[in-house]
Amino acid sequence: MHGEYKVPGGKLVVVDLEVVDGRIADFHLAGDFFLEPDDALLDINAAVNGLPETADVPTIAAAVRGALPEGAQLLGFTPESVGTAVRRALVTASAWTDFEWEIVDDPAVSPHMNLALDEVLTGRVGDGRRKPTLRIWEWDQSAVVIGSFQSYRNEVDPDGAARHGFDVVRRISGGGAMLMGAGQIITYSLYVPASLVAGLTFADSYAFLDDWVLQALRALGIDATYQPLNDIASPTGKIGGAAQKRLAGGGVLHHATLSYDIDGQVMTEVLRIGREKLSDKGTASAAKRVDPLRSQTGMSRREIIDSLIRTFQGFTGATMGSIAPDEYAEAEALVASKFATDAWLHRVP
Repeated sequence: MHGEYKVPGGKLVVVDLEVVDGRIADFHLAGDFFLEPDDALLDINAAVNGLPETADVPTIAAAVRGALPEGAQLLGFTPESVGTAVRRALVTASAWTDFEWEIVDDPAVSPHMNLALDEVLTGRVGDGRRKPTLRIWEWDQSAVVIGSFQSYRNEVDPDGAARHGFDVVRRISGGGAMLMGAGQIITYSLYVPASLVAGLTFADSYAFLDDWVLQALRALGIDATYQPLNDIASPTGKIGGAAQKRLAGGGVLHHATLSYDIDGQVMTEVLRIGREKLSDKGTASAAKRVDPLRSQTGMSRREIIDSLIRTFQGFTGATMGSIAPDEYAEAEALVASKFATDAWLHRVP
């Protein structure tokens, strides 16, 4: 069995192993990490050999940590990342390059249609009717997108939203509200098979699926980092956040919003941003919460999107594609039956 795990912001961890009578055997660790002293590699191998095939990541990490000689230095990886690679091997997880990827960068549609496409395309990737896909969102009107479990009345000021021309819609994933002003943000969705994140905890899957965009932002000169659970940040402030939804058919939706040029004052008038949330983020002003990409790159929104696409193509070998007519038709039906209804919008009052 073979497993790989790219540590977000770190190195690649590779493991090869067999299972004999329910226990891990012939285990070998490899990768482009750094480890001192050299023979600590043999200690790690010995620690994992003999563990039950059911061992979880904390159990494997504890065994590795306990076997390391005093003063050992692990650079670019951790005992937990070894455990993750082992779990991915044992559940035969896929790698990014195991799939043919498609990128969709189609013309603008309504916020409701963007949300419906997320559900439709995730389902189709899950049941094998569509290749794994990266889709860039474009929308034809401003909107506030609230998380699946957020309270409408607690999160949104309806008068402020109407005054500034923001429609209010609800997505299928959890997390916080997104202020989607025209030309102010960059939003993308990943539709992936469950096997790509097999062996990862829910929290680890966020970092794993965000790693490519961190690389893309760093290539633009932004010192982008991942902040658990779902934030992307830089030394000068938050850049954006991600959310996920896993469908019963095996598809995983991971979408993220990156701020390009958000008006902080408008955000405070449209969203009911509470004092507790601001204190949790370590800031005194809502207007200072989000640091736009424009101020850090000097690039246009379109230039940044094109750069993200190029990075993803280099990461996966993806080719350009588009939404099929029957996919649009299925999404239109879902808008009418779900996303545009008051019952869905106010499912949490």
